Amino acid sequence: MAKFIFTPKDSSEIKNNYDAIIVGSGGAGLTAAIQAHELGLNVVVFEKNDRLGGNTQRASSGMNASESLVQLKEGIIDNNKDFYKETLKGGGLLNDRDLLKYFVNHSAIAISWLMEHGVELTDLTLTGGMSKKRAHRPASMAPVGNYLITQTLKQVQKEDIPVFNKTKVTKLLQDDKKKVNGVEVKTANGTKKISAKAVLLASGGFGASKEIIKKYRPDLVNYQTTNQAGATGDGLKLASALDAQLTQMNFIQVHPTAQTDTDHVYLIGEGLRGEGAILVNKAGKRFVNELNTRKIVSDAITALHEDGAYLIFDQGIRDHFQAVEFYDHVGLVEHGDNLEDLAQIIGVDPNNLQETVTTWNKAVSDQDDREFSRTTGMDRSIDKGPYFTIHIHPAVHYTMGGIHINPKTEVLDTNGNIIKGLYAAGEVSGGLHGNNRIGGNSVAETVVFGRQAGIQMTKFIR
Repeated sequence: MAKFIFTPKDSSEIKNNYDAIIVGSGGAGLTAAIQAHELGLNVVVFEKNDRLGGNTQRASSGMNASESLVQLKEGIIDNNKDFYKETLKGGGLLNDRDLLKYFVNHSAIAISWLMEHGVELTDLTLTGGMSKKRAHRPASMAPVGNYLITQTLKQVQKEDIPVFNKTKVTKLLQDDKKKVNGVEVKTANGTKKISAKAVLLASGGFGASKEIIKKYRPDLVNYQTTNQAGATGDGLKLASALDAQLTQMNFIQVHPTAQTDTDHVYLIGEGLRGEGAILVNKAGKRFVNELNTRKIVSDAITALHEDGAYLIFDQGIRDHFQAVEFYDHVGLVEHGDNLEDLAQIIGVDPNNLQETVTTWNKAVSDQDDREFSRTTGMDRSIDKGPYFTIHIHPAVHYTMGGIHINPKTEVLDTNGNIIKGLYAAGEVSGGLHGNNRIGGNSVAETVVFGRQAGIQMTKFIR
């Protein structure tokens, strides 16, 4: 099958006005564009980077949803209340309750909507902090983000929705009543003002901005980041210039498992632990419940003071997490015919590693982890050679804070009033996740609130 290649339009084709302008081409922006277009709006997508897809391209575990048809087909009986409660607990009870309620209640329909648009997430895995398999992913078990962007771009191409890359929105425009009525964009052909009846900021977070991280979390400024280089908080700056309210900006998530030994930082998806991988320290011993929340697992690795830790897994687990093929292809995976080989490679005591894996396998067979009370990701033992390891470190991964929105994705100013005509969705917005994002919730957020933004902009314009 020929590889799908999407070609953005040339900036010379940008028109003077559209119904709605969408800033950013990640999951939220593309979802909103498709939804608004299908409801009859003339929309355009502007992306400052050369490459489309934003941070969504890098998402690897899945898209969380509860009470989905996919779950029922797998015999998993879930309910929205549990999804709500576990996400709230994972976020330190600091999540915006109204946003969270809307998010959870619209998660299953978002999966169905994607299915109707050729994005088939029919396999399930587990992420930290969740009691049920809610992370929906492609049947191939391929990383969810790249698949989602590719499939939505196919829809965008089919519907002939204009998408421009290397086109940076530098300013939001307002009329004399303070309603947002367009943008100023910088292109290869110069700067241009474009009018619109609504603007959606879907420009991602600030995980690659040392400047903003230093302002709110100086303790994290020297951490590496899993974010693509364009995640510099541009949308926050655009909105702040109109007195938009920012919320929970100090809540920055450190992902426990990133491979930072190479020039390029790679996120090692949580789904690998969800399928049964364990973490060991320099002594070859487990030291944490690997599927606790990201904050707890990251803190436990940092507290070792041992230059990270090691993920340990076997062929059986590898067969259930397709992203390992990519990790191996780029040289991140070490191989051993047996555990003794693996222990030598990573410089740990082979007897300790063997004992750790034996104890873990017994915990799996008894479904009782007496050491760290892990209750999930225990479907398979580590006993099918060859064996593998990936060296990991925590890295800045996600920015939970951002533009304050309501469940209609309308942007609020510093007095709590709606800035008419301005919307925000995805990582650029803040409040949904509290102080810690649950794995699988970011892709879900982009689709749930991307759709909502498309619907609400249409309603506003009509």
